[in-house]
Order: sequence, then structure tokens, then C-alpha cells
Amino acid sequence: MLNRLEAIQASAEAELAAVTNEVELQAWKVRHLGRSAPLGEVLDGLRSLAKDERPAVGKRSNEVKARLEAAFGARQEVLEARDLQRSLLEDRLDVTLPGRPPAAGRLHPATQTLRQIFAIWAEMGFQIYRSPDVESDEFNFELLNIPAHHPARDMWDTFYTTTPGVLLRTHTSPGQIRVMRERAPEPIRVILPGMCYRYEQTDASHEAQFNQVEGLAVGAGITFADLKGTLTSFARRMFGDQVRTRFRADHFPFTEPSADMSVECFLCGGQGCGVCKQTGWLEILGCGMVHPTVLRNGGYDPERFSGFAFGMGTERITMLKHRIDDIRAFWANDLRFLEQF
Repeated sequence: MLNRLEAIQASAEAELAAVTNEVELQAWKVRHLGRSAPLGEVLDGLRSLAKDERPAVGKRSNEVKARLEAAFGARQEVLEARDLQRSLLEDRLDVTLPGRPPAAGRLHPATQTLRQIFAIWAEMGFQIYRSPDVESDEFNFELLNIPAHHPARDMWDTFYTTTPGVLLRTHTSPGQIRVMRERAPEPIRVILPGMCYRYEQTDASHEAQFNQVEGLAVGAGITFADLKGTLTSFARRMFGDQVRTRFRADHFPFTEPSADMSVECFLCGGQGCGVCKQTGWLEILGCGMVHPTVLRNGGYDPERFSGFAFGMGTERITMLKHRIDDIRAFWANDLRFLEQF
């Protein structure tokens, strides 16, 4: 048995010296160090040997195995070093080739629209005022002339927190009360952008979160004509000098009178198409004169002051401008959609 071990070692070492690549090396390992290799058969047959032979054969078997494993490792290092040297000599880097620049990031389409809106209102003398996303029931509803159990609350599907009276704002209108209380009795011209949250069934035209831009102007002698002229000027800056606007009566608890404003469809020129539902008009915002109760809650005397307010959804405007038919695309983080902008 000892003679057989010597023969196994000699044969394996001779074959290993002839190995020239990694594939042959792994095949050698299976043949000489695997369970079915001749050395493995010797180890498995130790129990069938006489007791006086087992120690010597077992010791020599382990020595042969260790010798072959060491030889395998040494040969593997030689082959890896040879392959590396060959790669360095043959696979040289051509420094004259142009580099591959990293892909540049882009602003989100909703952010692009927000920045355009900010720039327009800044030119018209409106400041940006930020208000918190987490609001109280008092600011979100009651101070805006929407008391508890008022049917108008059904218009807003609200996310309430575990703290009584604390919620995620359903619109940016609570910021009206905050800015009025900070600045009364000074005149105000501000826009209040921010994220709004509503517990709605998500579909192509509804999302649980969306951006909104609120606007507020308060001062002495402000009329509905000021509201109409200001919003018409905004529409022309946003959609082009020739765009026409239309105001229709609407209802909001915090404005009186109230209206919605539409612009002439900039895709079909008012002729009627699928985007404007054949009407020739696209509704972009709601507006109205600030309700006297809201003015009073903000610290202004409605006998001396008046004001107007408006609110627009930036995703809706972006959808109209770019013919996007699913609002969920804004938050899906699909690069195929985002890279178009």
C-alpha cells in the first residue's frame, strides 16, 4: 500500500507539471484530490487494513495529500502570475480613446414646473412662504371656515395621526393663516408651495401625495378684478402671450366669491382634442376672494382689508404641458420616464 501511495504521488506531480491553464488545473484537482481519486480510495480503505499497517499507511496518505494540495496551490499561483503578466503586455490601455462621461442627472419634471412657477411669481412681486406638512385640525380646517362636521370636509380625504387633532395637511391653505398672523396688519403677497397628502384611491388621475402652489394677496382695496388680472398675467407668462383664459363660478369654503380658471388648450388651440376632452379649455387652478371669516382669523379686519387666494397643482400643469396621462409616473422613479425631461 505504501508503494501505491508513492506511485500516486509521482503520477500526480508529473501531470501537474504539464498543466498550462486554469481549466486543466481544475480537472487535475478533481482527478487527484477528489473523493473518487486514487488517494481518496486509499483513505476510504484504511479500515480494511490490518491494525499494524493502518498507522503507517494513514500517516503516509495524509503526507501525500498535503504535498499534492501544496503543489496545487503553488501551480495555481504560477499560472495566475503568468496570466497577469500576459494581460499587462497584451491588453494595453489606449489612452487616445475618448473617455466615457458619467450620465448627468436631471431635475424631476415636477421640480422643473415648480421652479418655472416660482420664477414667474417672483417677477410679479410674490415671496415664497413655507408652511409645515404636519398641521393641526384647527389650521387645516377650522380657521379656514370649515368647522367640525361641515360637509365641505368630505372634499378632503385626510390622513390623521395617532395624536388627536394632528394630521398631514390636505392642502397648502393652512399657510394662509400662518403668514397672515405673522404679518398682520401689513400687506401680503406670497405663494405657499408644498406637498399635500390625501387618503385617496390611487389611479391615473389621483395620488396620495402631490405638489400644490397656493397664492395669497391681502391689502386695502383689493378686488376680484385684481385677482383676474393677476392670474391672467400668470397664464400668459406660463403658457404664452396669446393664451386666453376663462373664469367660471365655483365654491370653496375659504373664498367668496370663488371661481376656477381655465386656459385655452395649448395643444389644439381651442379647437377640441382628447387632452381637453373636446372642450378647448384646460382647468389649471381654483381661486376666489378671501372669505371675511378667514381674514378675521388671520388677524385682518375685513372692513378695512380684502384679498384674493388661488391654488394650483403642479403635477396637473406638467401633465397638461407634456401630455402625460398617468400621475403615478411622477413617483414611480422609472428612468425611462424621467430621462425624457
